[in-house]
Amino acid sequence: MKQISFLFRKIDPFSLRLRLTIGTAVVSTLGLSILTSWTSWKMQQILIESHKQNIEQIAERLPRDLQIYSEMMPPVTGLQKAINNLTTTNTLLWLKSYDNKVTVKSTTLNRIPDSTMAELMTLTQMPIEPQVHKVSDRYFILRGGSLQLKGQIRLKLFVVQDVTHEQKMLLATVKSLAIVSALAIIAIAVVSAFYIQHSLQPLRRLSQMAEVISAEDLPEAQLHFERTPSEVKELAQTFNKMLSRLSQSWQQEREFVSNVSHELRTPLTIVHGYLQSVLRRQNNLTETQREALEIAASETEHTIRLLQDLLDLARADGGHLHFRMESCVLNDLVEEVVVMAQQYSDRTITIEAETDQLTARADYNRMKQVLLNLIDNAIKYSEASTPIILKLSQLQEEAVIQVCDQGDGIPLQHQSRIFERFYRVDEARSRTTGGSGLGLSIVKTLVEGMGGSVSVRSKLEEGSIFTICLPTLS
Repeated sequence: MKQISFLFRKIDPFSLRLRLTIGTAVVSTLGLSILTSWTSWKMQQILIESHKQNIEQIAERLPRDLQIYSEMMPPVTGLQKAINNLTTTNTLLWLKSYDNKVTVKSTTLNRIPDSTMAELMTLTQMPIEPQVHKVSDRYFILRGGSLQLKGQIRLKLFVVQDVTHEQKMLLATVKSLAIVSALAIIAIAVVSAFYIQHSLQPLRRLSQMAEVISAEDLPEAQLHFERTPSEVKELAQTFNKMLSRLSQSWQQEREFVSNVSHELRTPLTIVHGYLQSVLRRQNNLTETQREALEIAASETEHTIRLLQDLLDLARADGGHLHFRMESCVLNDLVEEVVVMAQQYSDRTITIEAETDQLTARADYNRMKQVLLNLIDNAIKYSEASTPIILKLSQLQEEAVIQVCDQGDGIPLQHQSRIFERFYRVDEARSRTTGGSGLGLSIVKTLVEGMGGSVSVRSKLEEGSIFTICLPTLS
């Protein structure tokens, strides 16, 4: 039962495979039902036709025999004689007057059960064309007519042929045919399901190939299929054209970001320099002017950093972000970064190292940028009274640097997206702290560009731990 329940949960009610299978089963059911019904009707007609000629001969011969016997004996005796001559074991005849009183009947009628006989004798009319009729648990072919006795007395003729054995065989055959049809429908549905699953494999492979294509793969991404239906090949070709258009758009976007970042950075740097120069000669400035210039300088500096981050990301996307990989003593690098961070912040930043000489293969300047971003992030999102701790350790063939804070923490649902570009956990707070949503994305890009990895582990109200793993020198 558990397996069946699991199977039903696994079935997608909106899948193309299920719809095609159900459609095939419905069409098969309709087709086989029509075939079974037609076969049953045809067999019934064959049964009637096989006895029709005999019944009609009896109905046609009785008037002639009656005329012959009536010349040799009394009418009623001649009529009984004629009926007895035409009666067989399975064929019964009787005559009724028009007031429904039995005039003459076959002697073999006595062989039929009384209940069946009584029901037959209550019939007042019979079809002119032979038809199968069920009486009690027996089946008869009925055929009616009229007869004149000496041209004056009109009688109703009843001809009945017992076909119980043949009809039961027919019904058994139809029942077997229905069972076979049901089994055939099940078999068709099962075979169709497997065949449809096999036929949809190219579409599934197309979906799997499309799923793993990333933005970096767009220029070379192409889907190729051999020995697949024409429709799938056409879909793959259309998909390839779409990938080509996406690649062009992605390339144009990266070039635009790179060009804008590069073109704006130089004039903003000049503006920032002029602002700093004016602020250094602040003797002639009023308090309001000095405050306005400081705000302008701060915003300019923030914009320059944002443009630099965008430029670095654009270069990384285009494969033009180069690294000077060398052997770095991470203890010295971390100490230098802590000194730099303490120059613009009065926060307590401590270092905990398991070894005095932890080396790794990395770009020294890029690693300084990474650590400064993480420390800046920790400063922004933790209380001023709490310390920031940098831990160094070695795990197997990796050098590990952890930046720990005791801030508010990151909700679990946001941790998987924290390294996405422009993603912010709290938009309102990011604006007040000056964050652009690119710092952690830059960190991830730079660390992975140096062959390392970065991850986060955080708990609300307890803080966050950002972990960088770099390959050590073998």
